[in-house]
Parts: sequence; structure tokens; C-alpha cells
Amino acid sequence: MAPAVKAAMERTLIFSIAAVYIALQLTKFELLIYLLGGLVFVAIVLLLPKLKGMTLWLTMSFMVTGAVLLWLQKADARIWFESAGINVTIVTLFLFAPLFGIPVRLPAYVEALKKFYEVNLRSKSALFLGTQLLTQLMGVFINVGSIPVVYQLVYVKPQPGMNLLLANALNRGFAGAILWSPYFAAMTLVTSALGLPWSSVLPYMLGLAILSLFVSWLVDSRELLHIDLAEPSQAAKKKERAVFPFGLGIYLIAAIIVILAMERVIDLPMVLLICLAALSYPLLWCFVKGEMTVYKEGFKNHVTVTLPALRKEITLFLAAGFFSGSIGVTKFGEIVPSLLEHIPLPVAVTFSIFTVALIAGTSLIGLHPIVPVTILAGSIDPLHVQISPIYFAVLLLGSWALSNPISPASAVNNLLAGLLKKTVFEVAMPNYKFAACMALGLMIYLLILVKF
Repeated sequence: MAPAVKAAMERTLIFSIAAVYIALQLTKFELLIYLLGGLVFVAIVLLLPKLKGMTLWLTMSFMVTGAVLLWLQKADARIWFESAGINVTIVTLFLFAPLFGIPVRLPAYVEALKKFYEVNLRSKSALFLGTQLLTQLMGVFINVGSIPVVYQLVYVKPQPGMNLLLANALNRGFAGAILWSPYFAAMTLVTSALGLPWSSVLPYMLGLAILSLFVSWLVDSRELLHIDLAEPSQAAKKKERAVFPFGLGIYLIAAIIVILAMERVIDLPMVLLICLAALSYPLLWCFVKGEMTVYKEGFKNHVTVTLPALRKEITLFLAAGFFSGSIGVTKFGEIVPSLLEHIPLPVAVTFSIFTVALIAGTSLIGLHPIVPVTILAGSIDPLHVQISPIYFAVLLLGSWALSNPISPASAVNNLLAGLLKKTVFEVAMPNYKFAACMALGLMIYLLILVKF
């Protein structure tokens, strides 16, 4: 079969999964559960030969182990198909959420942003924190695409001694976006599994994102002190003026307001609201700006380039969802609380430490955070470990975010390694201290502000 035909089949199958999921959410028609699960099984079989290395072995392990567990539990057919469809929300998000990033790449915005960056971020701390904050804001809308965009702004001029520190800022900025972006798989997975609206966790996640900026600066403050940057003359400072691109700022703010308003007004799951907004809002913005050519090119690139590049993640995430469903049929959700009761600490505190250690530890050896998060979110009742659903959501999202910069398998670390001509471990290692401090900060933040 020709490669073009295979690619078309894969795209059609992925779009079909998303379409059936949307239809199921709107109609609640029971038979669609079986159709959706069947499409997922077909997709995994079709995409599996394209996988290599650890991703291939993990996917196969999840499918085989999940099937064995369901068979041992004598689960009926409905459970099998429901388990297969657990993570289709993420596939649906992959299809639509990246469309929000098309207007961000308008040439006028990129040029204005470059000038703003060069003129205003001149001190060491401003350059470091500004890079992290900008990556976080851009990452919310264009995901990992924020890394090359901000990288081009950061490294447009040589920054002696700052290269690795700025890479840290890019890495941690992306982790900050994981904390609160409604368009990321992390937020979709956690809020869907726990039945929470995005707006209910947003205030806590924004606070944690601000904390991540402070912790990041604190961890690297000593290195920043020992770096000398060439300071511009006072005359140059007075002559140059640049502000953040007004149009881009309005677009970013309005995108968040649109989702918040839709969540309050329209009684639909967050994923469907994001799909609706992603199809209409960027298109309307580009139409008003007279940039429909940019929109068409961005849409075509998403369908023909971005989606095929996500085959590995889509297959792994679907398999992880199936495995999570099989775990949920067992007594895992009851075993964990009973084991924690034997430790001489409050169950909530013990479970929090266990969760952070599990997600960070498995990420450190190359396992994607979606695997432990899917299992925990899908099989643990927060009330059984004496915490609230919001506490659980903040715990899972915070653990996922602090794990991303230290994972040798994360897309960001691998992308930065390629850009900086370094190994992935050289890029990840400076973030170990950050992850440890963020883990401690997360625990204190939960106990003081979120509580049980």
C-alpha cells in the first residue's frame, strides 16, 4: 500500500474517533460506546507497526496486561470497549486545540514580539524570567511549538554564559503551561476523570504557575549572579521603546475569556467547548485581520504535518487509557488507601508524597506522566484517601508539570537537545534541583492553600 494512502487512512481513522466521541457526548447513544472502542482497537493495531523502542514496548505491555486483567476479572464486553475509549478525549484535543496557535504565528506579531524582547529583557533576571513567562504564555496556545518560537527570540543575539540557563527557562516555562492550559492533555485528562470544570481549578493552578517562576529563579539565582551581560548605554535605552504586541495580547486574553464564558453558559464537556472554540475563534480572528492565507497554510500544516507526527503519542495514550480501565476493574483503588493507613502519617499527606514520587520517579526513567496520571485519576477515589477532588487535581497537575523538565523522554527536552547540540541528559540534569524544590513547594502549597 502506498505511503500516501496509509497516511490518509490513519488521518481518517483518527478523525473518525474524534467524530464518534463528539457524537457520543452529544447524544449519549449507548451503541456508540462499542463503535468508539472498536475504532480505538483498530487504530492501535494500525499504528503499532510505526512505533519503535520504549514506546512500542510500553504500548504492547499496556495492551497485553490490560487484556489479561480484564479477562481474569471476567469483565463483560462493555467494560472492554469503555476502557479502550478512556483517553479519546486527548486524541480529540490533539485534533482541534493546535488551531488556536495559528494566529499567534502571524508575521506582524512575531516581529513585534522580537523587538519587545530585545528592547525590554536586558538584565539577567529579566531575560531569564521573561523567557520563562513568555514560553508559558505561548505554550498555553501552541504547546511544544512555543519552544522554537521563543528560542528564535532568545538566541537572536549571543548570550555568553546564559545558554543553558535560558534552556532551563524554556523548559520550565513549558512546564508552567502544563499547569493551567485548558488546551493541554494534562488538564483535559484530569478534569474529565474527576468531573471538575476547568474554572474550579484555574485559580489554584495560576498560583502554582507563579510559584514555579519564583522557584525557578531561586534555584538558578547563584548562577545568574556570576554572569556578566553587556549593558546597553543610557542613550540607547532612551531611544528604544517597545511594547508587547497589542493585537497578540488581545487575542491571548480573549481566547481564555471565550473558554471561561462558554463553560459558564453552555452545558457541554470542556473538550467539546474547546473544539467549538478552536474551529471558530482563530478562523474569525484571521478573517478580520485579513490573514486567511496564513490560516489556510496553518490548517493544512496541522493536518498533514503535525497530526502524523503525533502518531506515537496518540497510540501510547490510547493504550494507557485501556490499561487504566483494566486497573479500575481490579481492587487497586481500594488497596492503596488500606496500605497507606499503616504509615504513621495522615493518609492525605502520605498519598500526596506517594503521588509526587511515583509520577516524578517514573518520568525520570523515561515513562510519560500520562501513564501514572491516567491510572491514578481513573482508579483512585479522592474521598478514600481523605482529599477533595480539587486537591487531587492540583496534586496530579503539579506532579505532571514538575516531572516534564526532568524526563529524558519529554518532547521539550529532546527538542532543546537538538537545538543546543547537547544530549538530552545534559538538558534535563539542571532541572533536577528545580523539580525537587517544586515538589516541596507543591506539598506546602497544597497543605496551606488548597487543603484537604
